[in-house]
Amino acid sequence: MSKKEYNQNSNRNRRADISDPPADAGKGNAARRPPGRVLTTVLWAVFTVFTVVLFFAARYLTDSWGELSADEVVYHLKSSLNGTSPDMVIDALIRYGIPAAAVLAVIMAVLYRLRRKRRRAAAFMAAVLLMDLAALFLVKTELDRRLNFTNYLSWYLRGENSDFIADNYVDPGTVRITFPQKKRNLICIFMESTEMTFSDRESGGAFEKNVIPELTKIAVENEDFSGEEPVLNGGISLPGSTWTIGAMFAMSTGAPLKVSIGGNNIRDEKNFFPEMKSLGTILQKEGYRQELLIGSNAAFGGRNIFYKGHGDYEIRDYQYARETGRIPRDYLVFWGYEDEKLFEFAREDLKELSSGGEPFNLTMLTVDTHFEDGYRCRLCRDEFGEQYADAFACSSRQVAEFVEWVKQQDFYPDTTIVIFGDHPTMDKDFCEDVPAEYQRKTFVTIINGKAPETGTPKKAYREYSTMDLFPTTLAAMNVEIEGDRLGLGTNLYSGAETLIEKYGCEKCESELLLPSAFMEEMSGIRSTKQILEEAAAGVTIGTEYSGEGKVRFSLEGLGDYFGADSVSDVELVVRDRNSGEEEIFRPEPTFASLHDKRRYTYNKLYELKSRSLEDLEVSFYITVEGFKHYKIVTLE
Repeated sequence: MSKKEYNQNSNRNRRADISDPPADAGKGNAARRPPGRVLTTVLWAVFTVFTVVLFFAARYLTDSWGELSADEVVYHLKSSLNGTSPDMVIDALIRYGIPAAAVLAVIMAVLYRLRRKRRRAAAFMAAVLLMDLAALFLVKTELDRRLNFTNYLSWYLRGENSDFIADNYVDPGTVRITFPQKKRNLICIFMESTEMTFSDRESGGAFEKNVIPELTKIAVENEDFSGEEPVLNGGISLPGSTWTIGAMFAMSTGAPLKVSIGGNNIRDEKNFFPEMKSLGTILQKEGYRQELLIGSNAAFGGRNIFYKGHGDYEIRDYQYARETGRIPRDYLVFWGYEDEKLFEFAREDLKELSSGGEPFNLTMLTVDTHFEDGYRCRLCRDEFGEQYADAFACSSRQVAEFVEWVKQQDFYPDTTIVIFGDHPTMDKDFCEDVPAEYQRKTFVTIINGKAPETGTPKKAYREYSTMDLFPTTLAAMNVEIEGDRLGLGTNLYSGAETLIEKYGCEKCESELLLPSAFMEEMSGIRSTKQILEEAAAGVTIGTEYSGEGKVRFSLEGLGDYFGADSVSDVELVVRDRNSGEEEIFRPEPTFASLHDKRRYTYNKLYELKSRSLEDLEVSFYITVEGFKHYKIVTLE
């Protein structure tokens, strides 16, 4: 070998020694790597995955939702997401899930390529860490801009609360509420994302061309509290009422839906504002038959929990339609079934409700106008060159046709119809041309209202929030309300001031953004451990001899503490006291009725095998969130 070749090889070897470990050093030596280096790599990987997922999740929230609140995010983190539109989930996975997975795959692939080049790998990890921190800063900045999230978290951690709700709340349980001798029926139509904004400017809206002309006509001809002028007026959605269940809660209770960020998850109606009176609980006490009719899964957002626990509504949702043959079991469009079917089923149900001889309340929720872009059904026309606008126009026609049908029915003279947009649309683009100074309000109208005489002009203009619709709906049914206030709401037929009229919208919004100790206490959201302890003292084991040496063991009373959906497993363990032999069974729940998931038992027909009941120790174990195989009761 020449001197020149020798020097070249020596330099190459020195460079290899500096930048890389020996080739054989990486083989079989992984186990001898310092534990600190392995731990650092694992922590770096976990932090990177967390950051990438959080970044794309935040992008999804801010890109998709035009209006979003911290209250809404916290609530949905604690309630059921069952029933979310499959189209929405698929779209989120394609637009944000796949890119997030691709970014992580590239990062991990590069790190794998550099696994034997320690310095380069360390430099790469440091660069990724800096990008992680930059991404987290961007996420924090955007969430603060859109959700005021840092302040929200700070308020919670410091225990800072507002007494605004407590100071202004009127408990319906302490107010004299007087129904007329002949009680009026109620049809309540919640229209998904529908605003008065979508009307033309001449009618009080903000659009150049009226997207909802039929609804506009109905509101002008009936009551929306706009005064003498033939323009629309609607309800302002204050914090805690800007998403569907929040809006339904606010219009039913006169209070914003606020749950603690540190509280337990929402599982069933026994654990969700159990002491708060609502429109449903008041009507239930007065003997009303009540039904919630929706074309999506009522479990989403805990709507079934709220309406079951506050008025014992019969839930007729997408799942009900599948189970009863109203639609094929494999039928699914958008969030469940379209509004054309909803109004068809409403006609059927109203015939049933009106023939029962008792006053009724049919509450409906449309879905075809849900963001993003709504659902184009076979009735939609291509009028505006935009699917979302066409969906709203179609919804306007369908509601108007349904109202006209109701007016032709025998029960109509004794029936009040209320039509509410649940909240402003969350679609980011649909209202981008609406001037910033325009006050967006939900659509509101009351048809065939029969409010008691209060001495106040009937056509007075009112500034109001959607919470005011709680006492106003009762008043429209000819119900007298002592003091004309319920919850945070005011009877708009009366001369009493609304909170917006008294304090101003800005003051109400700033106060309702703050955490509320009053609402946290009212929520009744207890820990699973607390509920289990109460259940252990309350449930029993029933025994029923069926002859031929058999006995039926029944777990009774569990529905008083947990909804059936909250119980993931039940075990019956029968132990022979003499031999110590154990037998384990997994009984299925038996429901009192097909569609009532609150009243249920677990039963097992057991063969005694020439033994007496005294020879056996019988126990039931349940599994719920956070607790597996918990002994709930023993028959000693």
